Amino acid sequence: MKQVEVNFDGLVGPTHNYAGLSIGNVASLNNANAFSSPKQAALQGLQKMKALHDMGMIQGVLAPQARPDIDTLRRLGFTGSDSNVLEQASKRAPEVFSACCSASSMWTANAATVSPSADTSNGKVHFTPANLTNKFHRSLEPEVTGRILQATFDNDKYFQHHQHLPENEHFGDEGAANHTRLCSDYGHAGIEMFVYGRYAFDSSKPAPKKFPARQTLEASQAVARLHGLSDDTTVFVQQNPDLIDQGVFHNDVISVGNQNVLFYHEQAFLDTQNALDEIQRKFGEQKLHFIQVDTKTVPVQDAIKTYLFNTQIITMANGEMTIIAPTECEENPIVANYLQELTSLNTPIKKVHYFDVKQSMRNGGGPACLRLRVAMTGAELEAVNQHTLMSDAVFVRLNKWVNKHYRDQLSVNDLRDAQLLDETRSALDELTQILNLGSIYPFQRQ
Repeated sequence: MKQVEVNFDGLVGPTHNYAGLSIGNVASLNNANAFSSPKQAALQGLQKMKALHDMGMIQGVLAPQARPDIDTLRRLGFTGSDSNVLEQASKRAPEVFSACCSASSMWTANAATVSPSADTSNGKVHFTPANLTNKFHRSLEPEVTGRILQATFDNDKYFQHHQHLPENEHFGDEGAANHTRLCSDYGHAGIEMFVYGRYAFDSSKPAPKKFPARQTLEASQAVARLHGLSDDTTVFVQQNPDLIDQGVFHNDVISVGNQNVLFYHEQAFLDTQNALDEIQRKFGEQKLHFIQVDTKTVPVQDAIKTYLFNTQIITMANGEMTIIAPTECEENPIVANYLQELTSLNTPIKKVHYFDVKQSMRNGGGPACLRLRVAMTGAELEAVNQHTLMSDAVFVRLNKWVNKHYRDQLSVNDLRDAQLLDETRSALDELTQILNLGSIYPFQRQ
């Protein structure tokens, strides 16, 4: 089997909720405190995974985090039984409590940065969990994320796992949401493109003024070093600070790449032409398709509202590429017209498939947020925990699991319910058995 790229989607957790925790993420803030449907969200995510599987893609599943995060609440001074901790925290520190109930781990594009073996100095696939220091609610994730990744890619002959970067904003790292890889073929060495929002140690450099830049240059450079990447095959590009201030909190909201295609908005980067020149120079003589979307064609706010660039670009068996887009793109005339035109241009992108992921979109994440991309050889794929790979049987089993354990509707106030905590732990304990993950959650290790 030649090298393939596998999408590992995050399974939406039983406490999926809209807390509006992410400043700079317009969709998250606009839907704060609305009722959510954990069951619908999880089933929507599974349907998307199964659809890609049926299209011939190899599709994986990553487990969610356990929420509410009782251990963190105890570290912050809340004591007594789990029920008492929930009650105290929700009343005395409601903002802290909401953060410890965040559903954000569903967006596994922020879980880690992954470099395939074709790019790394020791010929292994490297994983570095993102530290997500910019947001307290996300900074709680890296340790368990690391365990999930190690249980999924559990073979040190093929996979190397790193600890997340130091937990300080100087090394703020948001994972694959600010990283993409360009290559002629998944099995060939490629160009790893790291997009950062600011310099951590030089305040004189350009930076956004309204919303935070979550990824630093220094963090991106550190990940590249850990993964053993060559200077000749890495490119560091600064995101346009003005776009961050307009709500483009990650690069994957305004740019996405796949193999020899980089699909981006004309305002995405600070110094676009120099960045593209460097990418092409390092890529070599083979053709790259730089697909630029002009502001006149698609205004930035339309791109943000529909998540035009938070789409997945996948390569089909015949070599043609397909865009996996949220239905919000189809419902927006400007974006729908553009995508229809795009498929007729002289690029590898020939089709668009629309998916309903509204539960995720309302919380601030589109199709690309939901997946972590891992390019692997046939031997590496065989070394993956096979229980985490989508199949007809896994799809049926996970749907039954969701329907058994998840609530139809959830409000932020429901999160203080000790019964919900018990329900969630029971569900996740069963999930670790379905996916053969072992004891990855704190409540299983106590």
